[in-house]
Amino acid sequence: MIYLDYQATTALAPEAFEAMVPWLRDDFANPHSAHAGGRRAKAAVEVARAQVAALLPPGGRVVFTSGATEALNWAIKGTCGGIVTLASEHAAVLDTVEAVRCGGREALVLPVNRDGRVEPDHVAASGTGLVAAMLVNNEIGTIQPIAALAARAKAAGAVMLCDAVQGFGRVPLPHGCDLIAISAHKIHGPKGVGALWIRDGIVLTPLLHGGGQEEGGRSGTLSPALCVGFGVAALLAQDRYAPDAAHADRLFDASLDRFAARGWMLNGSAEHRYKGNLNVRRDGLDVARLMSQLRDIAFSAGSACASGSGRPSHVLRAIGLTDTQARTSIRIGFGRYTKEADLIDATDRIIAAADAQRVAA
Repeated sequence: MIYLDYQATTALAPEAFEAMVPWLRDDFANPHSAHAGGRRAKAAVEVARAQVAALLPPGGRVVFTSGATEALNWAIKGTCGGIVTLASEHAAVLDTVEAVRCGGREALVLPVNRDGRVEPDHVAASGTGLVAAMLVNNEIGTIQPIAALAARAKAAGAVMLCDAVQGFGRVPLPHGCDLIAISAHKIHGPKGVGALWIRDGIVLTPLLHGGGQEEGGRSGTLSPALCVGFGVAALLAQDRYAPDAAHADRLFDASLDRFAARGWMLNGSAEHRYKGNLNVRRDGLDVARLMSQLRDIAFSAGSACASGSGRPSHVLRAIGLTDTQARTSIRIGFGRYTKEADLIDATDRIIAAADAQRVAA
Protein backbone atom coordinates (compact mmCIF):
# COMPACT_ATOMS: atom_id res chain seq x y z
CA MET A 1 0.00 0.00 0.00
CA ILE A 2 1.28 3.46 -0.95
CA TYR A 3 -0.21 5.76 1.67
CA LEU A 4 -1.05 9.23 0.33
CA ASP A 5 -3.77 10.42 2.70
CA TYR A 6 -1.79 12.45 5.25
CA GLN A 7 -4.59 14.99 5.71
CA ALA A 8 -6.88 12.24 6.99
CA THR A 9 -4.29 10.86 9.40
CA THR A 10 -0.58 10.15 9.69
CA ALA A 11 1.29 7.05 10.73
CA LEU A 12 2.17 6.86 14.40
CA ALA A 13 5.86 7.76 14.80
CA PRO A 14 7.86 4.79 16.16
CA GLU A 15 9.28 7.05 18.86
CA ALA A 16 5.78 8.01 19.98
CA PHE A 17 4.68 4.38 20.04
CA GLU A 18 7.63 3.30 22.17
CA ALA A 19 7.05 6.16 24.60
CA MET A 20 3.40 5.18 24.98
CA VAL A 21 3.90 1.48 25.69
CA PRO A 22 4.88 1.72 29.40
CA TRP A 23 1.81 3.87 30.09
CA LEU A 24 -0.42 1.32 28.42
CA ARG A 25 1.18 -1.79 29.94
CA ASP A 26 2.76 -0.96 33.30
CA ASP A 27 2.05 2.55 34.60
CA PHE A 28 -1.72 2.52 34.28
CA ALA A 29 -2.58 4.74 37.25
CA ASN A 30 -5.09 7.57 36.96
CA PRO A 31 -3.10 10.82 36.54
CA HIS A 32 -5.62 12.59 38.77
CA SER A 33 -5.01 10.27 41.73
CA ALA A 34 -2.93 11.46 44.69
CA HIS A 35 -0.91 8.26 45.26
CA ALA A 36 2.60 7.66 43.90
CA GLY A 37 1.42 5.97 40.71
CA GLY A 38 -0.99 8.79 40.01
CA ARG A 39 1.70 11.38 40.60
CA ARG A 40 4.04 9.62 38.15
CA ALA A 41 1.30 9.60 35.55
CA LYS A 42 0.55 13.26 36.23
CA ALA A 43 4.22 14.14 35.79
CA ALA A 44 4.27 12.39 32.41
CA VAL A 45 1.20 14.34 31.32
CA GLU A 46 2.84 17.61 32.32
CA VAL A 47 6.01 16.80 30.36
CA ALA A 48 3.80 16.11 27.33
CA ARG A 49 1.94 19.37 27.90
CA ALA A 50 5.22 21.28 27.82
CA GLN A 51 6.32 19.50 24.65
CA VAL A 52 3.09 20.42 22.88
CA ALA A 53 3.22 23.98 24.22
CA ALA A 54 6.71 24.45 22.75
CA LEU A 55 5.11 24.59 19.28
CA LEU A 56 2.50 27.15 20.36
CA PRO A 57 2.70 30.89 21.14
CA PRO A 58 3.72 32.04 24.62
CA GLY A 59 1.18 33.47 27.03
CA GLY A 60 -1.34 30.66 27.09
CA ARG A 61 -2.09 27.18 28.40
CA VAL A 62 -2.55 23.82 26.69
CA VAL A 63 -5.70 21.96 27.71
CA PHE A 64 -5.84 18.36 26.50
CA THR A 65 -9.06 17.17 24.83
CA SER A 66 -10.24 14.03 23.07
CA GLY A 67 -9.36 15.62 19.74
CA ALA A 68 -9.74 18.72 17.62
CA THR A 69 -13.49 18.29 17.19
CA GLU A 70 -14.00 18.61 20.94
CA ALA A 71 -11.56 21.52 21.09
CA LEU A 72 -13.39 23.40 18.32
CA ASN A 73 -16.81 22.70 19.82
CA TRP A 74 -15.60 23.96 23.19
CA ALA A 75 -14.06 27.11 21.71
CA ILE A 76 -17.24 27.99 19.80
CA LYS A 77 -19.81 27.00 22.41
CA GLY A 78 -17.74 28.38 25.25
CA THR A 79 -17.77 31.93 23.88
CA CYS A 80 -20.63 34.34 23.34
CA GLY A 81 -21.69 36.97 20.81
CA GLY A 82 -21.86 36.85 17.03
CA ILE A 83 -19.62 34.54 15.02
CA VAL A 84 -17.73 35.14 11.80
CA THR A 85 -16.27 32.15 9.97
CA LEU A 86 -15.41 31.02 6.44
CA ALA A 87 -17.30 28.94 3.88
CA SER A 88 -14.28 26.63 3.50
CA GLU A 89 -14.01 25.65 7.17
CA HIS A 90 -14.05 22.09 8.45
CA ALA A 91 -17.44 20.60 9.32
CA ALA A 92 -16.43 20.63 13.00
CA VAL A 93 -16.59 24.42 12.79
CA LEU A 94 -19.41 24.95 10.28
CA ASP A 95 -21.77 22.45 11.89
CA THR A 96 -21.07 23.77 15.37
CA VAL A 97 -21.62 27.34 14.21
CA GLU A 98 -24.92 26.29 12.67
CA ALA A 99 -25.92 24.58 15.92
CA VAL A 100 -25.31 27.70 18.01
CA ARG A 101 -26.95 29.87 15.33
CA CYS A 102 -30.09 27.78 15.74
CA GLY A 103 -29.75 28.48 19.45
CA GLY A 104 -29.96 32.21 18.85
CA ARG A 105 -26.41 33.42 18.14
CA GLU A 106 -25.81 35.45 15.00
CA ALA A 107 -23.43 33.93 12.50
CA LEU A 108 -21.83 35.22 9.30
CA VAL A 109 -20.12 32.81 6.90
CA LEU A 110 -17.73 34.67 4.63
CA PRO A 111 -16.95 33.58 1.06
CA VAL A 112 -13.44 32.77 -0.11
CA ASN A 113 -11.82 33.51 -3.47
CA ARG A 114 -10.72 31.06 -6.17
CA ASP A 115 -7.55 30.34 -4.21
CA GLY A 116 -9.57 29.56 -1.11
CA ARG A 117 -8.47 32.68 0.79
CA VAL A 118 -10.59 35.28 2.52
CA GLU A 119 -10.27 39.05 2.46
CA PRO A 120 -9.55 40.08 6.09
CA ASP A 121 -11.34 43.43 5.68
CA HIS A 122 -14.59 41.50 5.22
CA VAL A 123 -14.61 40.56 8.90
CA ALA A 124 -17.49 42.45 10.50
CA ALA A 125 -16.43 45.24 12.84
CA SER A 126 -19.44 45.16 15.15
CA GLY A 127 -21.46 42.54 16.97
CA THR A 128 -18.72 39.96 16.62
CA GLY A 129 -17.75 37.82 19.60
CA LEU A 130 -15.72 35.17 17.81
CA VAL A 131 -13.83 34.90 14.52
CA ALA A 132 -13.03 31.30 13.53
CA ALA A 133 -10.69 30.38 10.66
CA MET A 134 -8.55 27.44 9.62
CA LEU A 135 -4.82 27.98 9.22
CA VAL A 136 -4.28 25.31 6.55
CA ASN A 137 -7.31 23.98 4.71
CA ASN A 138 -7.63 20.23 5.08
CA GLU A 139 -8.87 19.66 1.51
CA ILE A 140 -6.90 22.09 -0.66
CA GLY A 141 -3.95 23.11 1.52
CA THR A 142 -4.59 26.85 1.24
CA ILE A 143 -3.10 28.94 4.06
CA GLN A 144 -5.33 31.71 5.40
CA PRO A 145 -4.02 35.17 6.46
CA ILE A 146 -4.61 34.33 10.12
CA ALA A 147 -2.50 37.15 11.54
CA ALA A 148 -4.53 39.73 9.59
CA LEU A 149 -7.79 38.08 10.62
CA ALA A 150 -6.66 38.10 14.25
CA ALA A 151 -5.88 41.81 14.00
CA ARG A 152 -9.37 42.47 12.64
CA ALA A 153 -10.89 40.36 15.40
CA LYS A 154 -8.97 42.26 18.05
CA ALA A 155 -10.07 45.59 16.57
CA ALA A 156 -13.68 44.41 16.81
CA GLY A 157 -13.21 43.25 20.38
CA ALA A 158 -13.66 39.63 19.32
CA VAL A 159 -11.89 36.42 20.24
CA MET A 160 -9.84 34.77 17.46
CA LEU A 161 -10.10 30.99 17.10
CA CYS A 162 -7.64 29.25 14.79
CA ASP A 163 -8.21 25.67 13.65
CA ALA A 164 -4.53 24.75 13.31
CA VAL A 165 -5.04 21.01 12.94
CA GLN A 166 -3.43 20.79 9.49
CA GLY A 167 -0.79 23.43 10.19
CA PHE A 168 0.45 22.53 13.67
CA GLY A 169 4.04 21.33 13.41
CA ARG A 170 4.05 21.93 9.66
CA VAL A 171 3.88 25.70 9.13
CA PRO A 172 4.59 28.62 11.47
CA LEU A 173 1.70 29.45 13.80
CA PRO A 174 0.88 33.17 13.63
CA HIS A 175 0.65 35.19 16.82
CA GLY A 176 -2.48 37.12 17.69
CA CYS A 177 -4.83 34.18 18.17
CA ASP A 178 -6.74 33.65 21.41
CA LEU A 179 -7.73 30.01 20.90
CA ILE A 180 -5.92 27.36 18.85
CA ALA A 181 -7.25 23.84 18.23
CA ILE A 182 -4.80 21.03 17.41
CA SER A 183 -4.79 17.24 17.03
CA ALA A 184 -2.13 14.59 17.67
CA HIS A 185 -2.85 12.20 14.83
CA LYS A 186 -2.08 14.77 12.14
CA ILE A 187 1.57 14.99 13.31
CA HIS A 188 2.35 11.28 13.74
CA GLY A 189 0.83 11.07 17.21
CA PRO A 190 -2.01 8.83 18.42
CA LYS A 191 -5.67 9.21 17.60
CA GLY A 192 -8.00 10.19 20.43
CA VAL A 193 -6.13 13.17 21.83
CA GLY A 194 -5.95 16.84 20.87
CA ALA A 195 -5.73 20.13 22.66
CA LEU A 196 -7.09 23.64 22.88
CA TRP A 197 -4.56 26.37 23.51
CA ILE A 198 -6.21 29.17 25.49
CA ARG A 199 -4.60 32.58 25.78
CA ASP A 200 -4.13 33.84 29.32
CA GLY A 201 -7.16 35.86 30.39
CA ILE A 202 -9.62 34.03 28.11
CA VAL A 203 -12.34 32.22 30.05
CA LEU A 204 -14.57 29.65 28.34
CA THR A 205 -17.82 28.14 29.53
CA PRO A 206 -17.14 24.40 30.06
CA LEU A 207 -18.30 22.04 27.36
CA LEU A 208 -17.95 18.91 29.52
CA HIS A 209 -19.08 19.10 33.13
CA GLY A 210 -17.70 16.90 35.86
CA GLY A 211 -14.49 16.75 37.83
CA GLY A 212 -12.81 19.68 36.08
CA GLN A 213 -9.58 17.72 35.81
CA GLU A 214 -7.97 20.05 33.26
CA GLU A 215 -7.20 23.64 34.14
CA GLY A 216 -9.47 25.77 32.04
CA GLY A 217 -12.61 23.77 32.69
CA ARG A 218 -12.29 20.50 30.78
CA SER A 219 -13.60 17.47 32.69
CA GLY A 220 -12.65 13.86 32.11
CA THR A 221 -9.84 11.46 32.98
CA LEU A 222 -6.81 11.96 30.76
CA SER A 223 -4.94 9.06 29.16
CA PRO A 224 -1.25 9.41 30.07
CA ALA A 225 -0.36 7.17 27.12
CA LEU A 226 -2.16 9.37 24.59
CA CYS A 227 -0.76 12.56 26.10
CA VAL A 228 2.78 11.14 26.11
CA GLY A 229 2.43 10.07 22.47
CA PHE A 230 1.20 13.54 21.57
CA GLY A 231 4.11 15.13 23.39
CA VAL A 232 6.74 13.01 21.67
CA ALA A 233 5.11 13.63 18.28
CA ALA A 234 5.22 17.38 18.95
CA LEU A 235 8.88 17.14 19.99
CA LEU A 236 9.69 15.28 16.77
CA ALA A 237 7.77 17.82 14.70
CA GLN A 238 9.83 20.60 16.27
CA ASP A 239 13.13 18.79 15.71
CA ARG A 240 12.28 17.72 12.15
CA TYR A 241 10.49 20.89 11.08
CA ALA A 242 12.99 22.00 8.40
CA PRO A 243 13.71 18.57 6.83
CA ASP A 244 10.03 17.61 6.86
CA ALA A 245 9.08 20.87 5.13
CA ALA A 246 11.83 20.51 2.53
CA HIS A 247 10.79 16.91 1.86
CA ALA A 248 7.14 17.91 1.37
CA ASP A 249 8.19 20.70 -1.02
CA ARG A 250 10.22 18.30 -3.16
CA LEU A 251 7.43 15.76 -3.30
CA PHE A 252 4.84 18.40 -4.19
CA ASP A 253 6.88 19.82 -7.06
CA ALA A 254 7.73 16.39 -8.48
CA SER A 255 4.12 15.19 -8.44
CA LEU A 256 2.50 18.44 -9.61
CA ASP A 257 4.87 18.68 -12.58
CA ARG A 258 3.67 15.27 -13.76
CA PHE A 259 0.00 16.09 -13.30
CA ALA A 260 0.31 19.49 -14.98
CA ALA A 261 2.06 17.97 -17.99
CA ARG A 262 -1.02 15.81 -18.56
CA GLY A 263 -3.53 18.64 -18.26
CA TRP A 264 -4.53 18.31 -14.61
CA MET A 265 -5.36 21.54 -12.73
CA LEU A 266 -4.40 22.52 -9.20
CA ASN A 267 -7.16 23.34 -6.71
CA GLY A 268 -6.34 26.02 -4.16
CA SER A 269 -3.60 28.59 -3.98
CA ALA A 270 -0.30 27.85 -5.69
CA GLU A 271 1.46 30.47 -3.57
CA HIS A 272 -0.21 30.39 -0.16
CA ARG A 273 -0.36 26.70 0.62
CA TYR A 274 1.08 23.84 2.62
CA LYS A 275 2.84 21.66 0.07
CA GLY A 276 2.13 18.36 1.77
CA ASN A 277 -1.34 18.72 0.24
CA LEU A 278 -1.89 18.31 -3.49
CA ASN A 279 -5.50 18.65 -4.69
CA VAL A 280 -5.91 18.33 -8.46
CA ARG A 281 -8.70 17.78 -10.96
CA ARG A 282 -9.19 16.71 -14.56
CA ASP A 283 -12.34 17.20 -16.57
CA GLY A 284 -14.32 14.04 -17.13
CA LEU A 285 -12.56 12.04 -14.42
CA ASP A 286 -14.58 9.30 -12.71
CA VAL A 287 -13.00 9.43 -9.26
CA ALA A 288 -14.91 6.46 -7.84
CA ARG A 289 -13.75 4.29 -10.73
CA LEU A 290 -10.20 5.58 -10.34
CA MET A 291 -10.09 4.70 -6.66
CA SER A 292 -11.55 1.25 -7.38
CA GLN A 293 -8.88 0.58 -9.99
CA LEU A 294 -6.04 1.68 -7.69
CA ARG A 295 -6.92 0.01 -4.41
CA ASP A 296 -3.28 -0.28 -3.35
CA ILE A 297 -2.90 3.52 -3.38
CA ALA A 298 -4.50 5.37 -0.47
CA PHE A 299 -5.66 8.77 -1.70
CA SER A 300 -8.86 10.73 -1.25
CA ALA A 301 -11.73 12.32 -3.10
CA GLY A 302 -12.07 14.89 -0.30
CA SER A 303 -12.22 15.10 3.46
CA ALA A 304 -12.29 11.75 5.29
CA CYS A 305 -14.78 13.35 7.70
CA ALA A 306 -17.31 13.74 4.86
CA SER A 307 -16.58 10.52 2.97
CA GLY A 308 -19.63 8.52 2.02
CA SER A 309 -21.95 11.54 2.08
CA GLY A 310 -22.30 11.53 -1.72
CA ARG A 311 -22.20 15.33 -1.73
CA PRO A 312 -19.56 17.28 -3.64
CA SER A 313 -16.97 18.96 -1.45
CA HIS A 314 -18.24 22.18 0.14
CA VAL A 315 -14.65 23.48 0.05
CA LEU A 316 -14.33 23.01 -3.70
CA ARG A 317 -17.72 24.58 -4.24
CA ALA A 318 -16.65 27.49 -2.03
CA ILE A 319 -13.72 28.25 -4.36
CA GLY A 320 -16.09 28.42 -7.33
CA LEU A 321 -15.95 24.93 -8.80
CA THR A 322 -19.12 23.44 -10.20
CA ASP A 323 -20.45 20.23 -8.69
CA THR A 324 -19.09 18.38 -11.72
CA GLN A 325 -15.61 19.89 -11.31
CA ALA A 326 -15.63 19.13 -7.60
CA ARG A 327 -16.48 15.51 -8.31
CA THR A 328 -13.50 15.21 -10.70
CA SER A 329 -10.96 16.24 -8.04
CA ILE A 330 -8.63 14.10 -5.94
CA ARG A 331 -6.49 14.89 -2.91
CA ILE A 332 -3.02 13.44 -2.38
CA GLY A 333 -1.31 13.96 0.97
CA PHE A 334 2.28 13.07 1.83
CA GLY A 335 5.00 13.85 4.32
CA ARG A 336 7.74 12.49 6.56
CA TYR A 337 7.50 8.80 5.73
CA THR A 338 6.59 9.11 2.04
CA LYS A 339 9.28 7.85 -0.31
CA GLU A 340 9.71 9.93 -3.44
CA ALA A 341 9.87 6.83 -5.63
CA ASP A 342 6.53 5.64 -4.23
CA LEU A 343 4.88 9.01 -4.84
CA ILE A 344 6.16 9.17 -8.42
CA ASP A 345 4.99 5.61 -9.05
CA ALA A 346 1.55 6.40 -7.62
CA THR A 347 1.29 9.65 -9.57
CA ASP A 348 2.17 7.95 -12.84
CA ARG A 349 -0.34 5.15 -12.20
CA ILE A 350 -3.12 7.63 -11.35
CA ILE A 351 -2.41 9.58 -14.53
CA ALA A 352 -2.31 6.41 -16.63
CA ALA A 353 -5.60 5.14 -15.18
CA ALA A 354 -7.23 8.53 -15.81
CA ASP A 355 -5.89 8.55 -19.39
CA ALA A 356 -7.36 5.09 -19.92
CA GLN A 357 -10.75 6.36 -18.82
CA ARG A 358 -10.60 9.07 -21.46
CA VAL A 359 -9.66 6.58 -24.19
CA ALA A 360 -12.46 4.24 -23.11
CA ALA A 361 -14.96 7.08 -23.23
